[in-house]
Amino acid sequence: MPDGYRIEKDSLGEMKVPADALFGAQTQRALENFPISGQRFDRRFIKALGIIKKAAALANADLGTVDRSVADAVARAATEVAEGTWDAQFVLDVYQTGSGTSTNMNANEVIAHRASEILGSAVHPNDHVNFAQSSNDVIPTAIHVSARAALERELIPALEHLREALSGKARDFDGIVKSGRTHLMDATPVRLGQEFGGYAAQVGKGIDRIRRASEELAELALGGTATGTGINTHPSFPGRAIAKISELTGLAFREADDHFEAQGAKDAAVSASGALNAVATGLMKIADDIRWLGSGPTSGIHEISLPAIQPGSSIMPGKVNPVMSESMMMVAARVMGNHTTITVAGSRGNFELNVMMPVLASSLLESATLLANVARAFTDKCVVGIEANPDRCRELLELNPSVATALNPYIGYDKAAVVAKTAAKEHMSVRDVVIREGLLPAEEIDEALDVRGMTEPGLPEKERP
Repeated sequence: MPDGYRIEKDSLGEMKVPADALFGAQTQRALENFPISGQRFDRRFIKALGIIKKAAALANADLGTVDRSVADAVARAATEVAEGTWDAQFVLDVYQTGSGTSTNMNANEVIAHRASEILGSAVHPNDHVNFAQSSNDVIPTAIHVSARAALERELIPALEHLREALSGKARDFDGIVKSGRTHLMDATPVRLGQEFGGYAAQVGKGIDRIRRASEELAELALGGTATGTGINTHPSFPGRAIAKISELTGLAFREADDHFEAQGAKDAAVSASGALNAVATGLMKIADDIRWLGSGPTSGIHEISLPAIQPGSSIMPGKVNPVMSESMMMVAARVMGNHTTITVAGSRGNFELNVMMPVLASSLLESATLLANVARAFTDKCVVGIEANPDRCRELLELNPSVATALNPYIGYDKAAVVAKTAAKEHMSVRDVVIREGLLPAEEIDEALDVRGMTEPGLPEKERP
């Protein structure tokens, strides 16, 4: 053809397709229809499509519904897609038809073209590659396969890495007593190790939530075809194909309990996004706390020192900023925004099909990727290099009027309140106020104002049963 094009046909007629393209008329038509964002599907999503098409081909060959030689060629071409060989042929924008039909056909056409080359005879994108499938069950399946892989292989290991680093700091800092803070105001003493232990526990609970979400994603819609009825599908196809998906991914998948739910609703994906949103919320809190604890060095809290990994200012010499905390906080904000997108997308399950699956898939995978990457970077570039400033912790604690809380069992709440107010007003330690006012015998002061003891549960020793 002139100008490097060839003519391809679909049900709407002829299309000019680049001569060297593996895709065909439906992909080209969608390429021209949706010049929206320039954003393409995540590599893991394309990999999932390749795996699904391979599994379907092998299942169809076993069932005798597709000729073995054709199915083998399809499986080989689909393997190349899964491995990323033909990523440049997946050219479509995320913002396309809500079922993802365009991208499913992109995969079908690329695999059919390549399988035809392998086999030496024509392989049809619909009759062979897409046999026993519909975009309406393939795309939901690709969402679950790609998202479950992202959670299990990327996000959970990254969060475990962060949790271990925070737990290590909790052990290192356990002996450092400092001011607690509630409402951003001075509160009763805590140990720096307890704060970091709390962060580690928060990440651990996030991991548990992600694991539960991943298990929900193990259900696959494959086999429901157009509307959930399984039309044009061998009864044994879903079980065989899904077993092969499990084998190819190394992750356990099973057929959906109800295909109408699996295709009309995207609740499992919304739930997974909710878990990601909860993790993002926790990481925002942790990053912000660490940013505040390291603030200063002269005008802030500065109970910890963060590693200096880059200059902080283009005009102020020597300034170092908490850049890793800020990076994590921005990721958290993006994930929260993605959760809103996914929530809205999940609600558009009109009758037998959700019609906002591409943006749901893209947002879900982006959130998983961002959280995994930032968790590792934050761990390696920030957490492992955090150092405590025990002198600063002691300095602030000695001036903390809330230490007077420990006096309640000895002199009562009202007198303790006067001590706290006096300490704050006169910039004295609680101990010095108690001594000056003669509120306790000398032998009881150390017991009452044992700040380490204040970080342990229970009443003072004299009040314990």
